[in-house]
Amino acid sequence: MRGLLERLRTGDWLTRERTRLIAFAMLIGSVIALTVLVIKSDNYLDWRGHPIGTDFANVYAAGTFVLEGRPDAPFDPAQHHGRQRAIFGDNAPFYGWHYPPFFLFPAAALALMPYGLALAVWLATTFLLYLVSLRAILAGQLTPSGVPAEGNLSGWWWLLFAAAFPAVLVNVGHGQNGFLTAALVGSALLILDRRPSLAGILFGLLSYKPQFGLLIPLVLVATRRWRAFSFAAVTVAALVGVSTLAFGPEVWSAFLASTEFSRVVVLEEGNTGWQKIQSVFSWIRMWGGSIGLAYALHAAVAAVFCVVLVRLWRSDRPYPLKAGALIIASILSTPYALDYDMMVLAPAIAFLAIDGLQRGFCPWHRTALAMLWMTPVVARSLADALLIPVGVWTMIAVLILSVRGSVDRPIGMIAAAGKTHSAAR
Repeated sequence: MRGLLERLRTGDWLTRERTRLIAFAMLIGSVIALTVLVIKSDNYLDWRGHPIGTDFANVYAAGTFVLEGRPDAPFDPAQHHGRQRAIFGDNAPFYGWHYPPFFLFPAAALALMPYGLALAVWLATTFLLYLVSLRAILAGQLTPSGVPAEGNLSGWWWLLFAAAFPAVLVNVGHGQNGFLTAALVGSALLILDRRPSLAGILFGLLSYKPQFGLLIPLVLVATRRWRAFSFAAVTVAALVGVSTLAFGPEVWSAFLASTEFSRVVVLEEGNTGWQKIQSVFSWIRMWGGSIGLAYALHAAVAAVFCVVLVRLWRSDRPYPLKAGALIIASILSTPYALDYDMMVLAPAIAFLAIDGLQRGFCPWHRTALAMLWMTPVVARSLADALLIPVGVWTMIAVLILSVRGSVDRPIGMIAAAGKTHSAAR
């Protein structure tokens, strides 16, 4: 037992052969699961009678309303469910529309195609953006002199780990937007210092997921990255302006009215399912805590993250560490983050792995990162069966290890990093 704990502490168990074997197994399992899902489907419905791509049904239905000149209809749950039932049958579950009006533009474009083709185009396009972004991070040479950035992910092996990341299966199964979110935040952080204007635009586009808008603007202001902040603000303003011109100002009234349904029914009452939501808020509610207690504890944790992130980003700590920590803290700072949103952990893990290869991993860090990589595939099932919020716990653990470990490790720990890289090979 002592030997096992020591291997977990050092991360020596995470050899190149073992990591590739795990990734291959996960990829094959994902392909088999998705293939079975498609084979057993009938007229875009799976074996349960739910639309293939489940959540994508709400995007497609919303797009059909826009094409009919009724852009405010998706924000009415009754009308939106009625449209989904009209498309997918009377037994179709309700998938709510919780996006700002400007996300109606891609929804309308997708609704021009048959449902199956639209789903395939959406997933393929956003998956490609995700791969391009992750490859750019790993090839970004964010290293001190002489230390390879990619280590175990050299050559084309990065593609295996990117495609096999368990959140990919979750995101594809739900037809969700996790690929796009990961591509936007990963790319923006990669180019933040080199091309702040473009990074700001990418951050602005990320506003289609407004729940992630707490820590990123805070960090930009705290570090006086005014150019990126300004371009992000202008991008958001432009999206608001264009959608208002296209859909009319009443669409914003419909959106604001719909936020009460999203807050009360989806979040506070947990109709989505506590096991699906990866936040401190859902953890407390899942364990029987009141709404007030859940909000209070979540706010307290988010406040701590705000302080930690500002101090980290204003320090001289390495940039990959800052980027990875910001992504994880951004997920944890919102009470409403689902398991498919854990796709953004892919660029976070990439940034933190680069930091570890640069300066050496602190105790337990490599094991924690490996657990974080695997978490999306078990987060929902463990929370559902055992009430264990493993997703939240793992993200918090990795964030703590990353930030605390950075204090103990000198920035120029080249020798240790070289030793770690050699061991990984």
